[in-house]
Amino acid sequence: MALSTEIHKRYMERCLELAKRGSGTVHPNPMVGCVIVKNKRVVGEGYHARYGGPHAEVNALARAGVKARGATVYVNLEPCAHYGKTPPCAEALVSAGVHHVVIATRDPNPLVNGKGLEVLRRAGVKVTVGVLEDEARKLNEKFFFAMERGLPYVALKIAQTIDGMLVDAYGRSQWITCEEARREAHRLRSIYDAILVGARTVAIDDPQLTVRLVYGRNPTRVILDGGLSVPEKAKVLDIASARTIIITSGKALEVKRRKALRLERRGVEVYGVGATKQVPLKSVLQLLGSLGVTSLLVEGGPATHALFLKENYVQKVYCVIAPLVLGGGKGIQFHPPLPLAKSRKLLITAVRQLGSDVLLEASPM
Repeated sequence: MALSTEIHKRYMERCLELAKRGSGTVHPNPMVGCVIVKNKRVVGEGYHARYGGPHAEVNALARAGVKARGATVYVNLEPCAHYGKTPPCAEALVSAGVHHVVIATRDPNPLVNGKGLEVLRRAGVKVTVGVLEDEARKLNEKFFFAMERGLPYVALKIAQTIDGMLVDAYGRSQWITCEEARREAHRLRSIYDAILVGARTVAIDDPQLTVRLVYGRNPTRVILDGGLSVPEKAKVLDIASARTIIITSGKALEVKRRKALRLERRGVEVYGVGATKQVPLKSVLQLLGSLGVTSLLVEGGPATHALFLKENYVQKVYCVIAPLVLGGGKGIQFHPPLPLAKSRKLLITAVRQLGSDVLLEASPM
């Protein structure tokens, strides 16, 4: 029995390796890999390569062909049982005549959760669930969080000097970090559904918020703009590059309806949240969740970072520290500031050198 368990783990580890190849191209779908084994030999492998494309099981079955009949299939997420952009994978496995399906974890998506297992078992296919479940959930932590909480998984990307400044005294942040760190920032953009900045960042830096320094998909760009003050000539409003969403207050949308209409005619999506001048952060996240955003990378600026941190909506922090000293400027500030005993505590999970800079990855404790 122990040997059988070790064999299951070995093939599931291969599934996870394959699944990672879909990073940055399959979201908001999860990353999934599949391995088909018959007579102790791998007869087919596959992974979900791009959103809207064939799922991992379908790709692996295509490579296995008739050898899939009577085989054992390993997959890191429960096979789907519904028609979406592709047919149900559970039914494809049944049609192929597989004998045993080993699954790391159930799919939290209400359209799937348990239904894929039911299709397989009803057809007489042996099913094993729970092999390397923790590793499988970690791989798709953003997807699991969004499905189970109904809100996007939120990460903060902070670029700061060694004395804690995110912008200089004139509000500028280009460029605090080195080229290697900026390349990593673009890679992070490619693996999140959406990227969010505040209106002040748009006004001062005029960023494009696209993926350019690495290969990957552009995220949906979100501007948190309570006063609907974003300049109409801002680069981020060019929707030829990527989808752009402005979230403003209900009051600003009412007062500046003409501006909102001009932006909407250009293809920019404008939403008013709340009835006052304030933009409730939970409502922002609920809105983004309803628009299909499962993961959100918050890039700034300091006030926006502070808002997400203070209200405890952050699941991960990427903090790049550059060996620079400004001696002034602006860092993350809470109003009012917290006493030391009530500070937001983070657990550092990884440390990496990026050229002259250091990247810390951390999660709330």
